[in-house]
Amino acid sequence: MSSSGRLIVCATPIGNLGDVTLRVLDALRDADTVAAEDTRVTRKLLARYEIDTRLERCDEHTVARQTPALIGRLLGGEVIALVSDAGTPGVSDPGSRLVDACIDAGVTVDVFPGASAILTALVASGLPTNAFYFGGFLPRKAGERRRALDALASLDATLVFYESPHRSAVTLAALAEALPGRDAAMARELTKMHEEVVREPIEQLAVTIAARESLKGEVVLLVGPPPALVRQPADAADVRAHVDALIAEGVSKSEAVKRIARDLGLPRSEVYEIAHRV
Repeated sequence: MSSSGRLIVCATPIGNLGDVTLRVLDALRDADTVAAEDTRVTRKLLARYEIDTRLERCDEHTVARQTPALIGRLLGGEVIALVSDAGTPGVSDPGSRLVDACIDAGVTVDVFPGASAILTALVASGLPTNAFYFGGFLPRKAGERRRALDALASLDATLVFYESPHRSAVTLAALAEALPGRDAAMARELTKMHEEVVREPIEQLAVTIAARESLKGEVVLLVGPPPALVRQPADAADVRAHVDALIAEGVSKSEAVKRIARDLGLPRSEVYEIAHRV
């Protein structure tokens, strides 16, 4: 056992097992224990490189319970390599809890970088890369998801989200409604044999994916920044006139806000504020 305990956060391949660094392989080989989100997935990587380090499960269901014991072992001098199913632990991943606990306990934390689904998808999308925002997984509840997207609508950056394959169509429909008129992309199975990147305007992309029977593999959804016109301040008088006209036709104020935001390509939160301004 090492005389100085530490946690090594190891980035692992996001698909192709060849995308692992020599430094990470050395860490996995030399560690006392590999704490893995899914031991079955990690065992394939270790077998590929003939590494026989002991494996322990450390996922969202066990990390809270295991953390005190792991901290004790680290303080006692053990070296633990932390890995997730793919990519870097701690990014939309339960490993962040163990990292935080180590920092609080004064345990040394080293991060060994590697493959990234976020950056791979961003570059492959063809969308602007000078500024981007990673939003992890969007909320599943429609209301919470809408509020999250409204808050991002005016951000001058490419938006990047993770999504499961069976929820991608629903999420793309929500993105098309909240962020109309933008370029977008869907990337899945990155670095694998059936890698796919679909690049279309967000409304068309939502239709394209909705028409697919099913998707497989981890999915990354990307939406480009708002066009220059969208980033200009809304004409409050014009927006208010549109609201009043729709209300006069019997449309509710909430529905009027929704329609105007979509038709004018404006953030719903901005239209809402104008519509409710006294």
